[in-house]
Amino acid sequence: MGTLPDLSGTRIFDLAQPYFVGMPHHPSHPPFLFSLTKLHGDFTHPSGMSSAADSISMSGHTGTHLDALNHFSCNGRFFNGHSVVDAQTFSGGVTAHSVSTVAPILRRAVLLDVAGLLNVAALDEDFTITPEHLDAALASSSVAIDQGDVVLIRTGWAKFWRDSRRYISEVRGPGPAIEGAQWLSNKGIFAAGSDTVAFEKVPDAGMPVHVHMLVENGIHLIENLNLEELAAHRITEFLFIAAPLKIEGGTGAPTRPIALVS
Repeated sequence: MGTLPDLSGTRIFDLAQPYFVGMPHHPSHPPFLFSLTKLHGDFTHPSGMSSAADSISMSGHTGTHLDALNHFSCNGRFFNGHSVVDAQTFSGGVTAHSVSTVAPILRRAVLLDVAGLLNVAALDEDFTITPEHLDAALASSSVAIDQGDVVLIRTGWAKFWRDSRRYISEVRGPGPAIEGAQWLSNKGIFAAGSDTVAFEKVPDAGMPVHVHMLVENGIHLIENLNLEELAAHRITEFLFIAAPLKIEGGTGAPTRPIALVS
């Protein structure tokens, strides 16, 4: 048998938000629905054994999830110029850049704690994260961003997760505008994520950050992260592991990312 890697002393941080009925969801996407389909005692074996089961319904963009590159298009094209024509059906989904083609993610990651930088519990809903904020957050982290990294931005909004109305806030929230997105894409990163429902500063009907990242640069977005524990421990560099559900034709998928810290 091979020797397993020594993980003694490694800390694991769960970066996913929990799923529950009434949880926040973007109004463009269906909510999370849950119900038991069988109760303990409905069927009982003579030995006394019984089991319960449940059913769920949700969007691929509900809860902590990854946006596939086919989530957005511009002028009829996906990333790398793929045409939307004949690439999509209601039953088969969007075949180009399907989320099922995203390999499990195992990459170095950097946390940019903008809320911490400004010494606030959470950024205001109308706050725009600028390149200057990102530069300052990176400088305070004492690490660098390398090509292929995952960059996560903390706004502090994860603490509102149990208050759906506050978290969604009529789809108003902090995040980078196009200048911040260009700062990120110029680093050559693999993915960017945040603890908000839309990643970018909203409202903005044209969703320029999504177009810039997904369509123009092939950079995945990860939304609704929980970055509070990482920030509380002042961790800025870690191994990021995530595997979105393998949904053929999907434009996004729930995922449970974790951070490993030596």
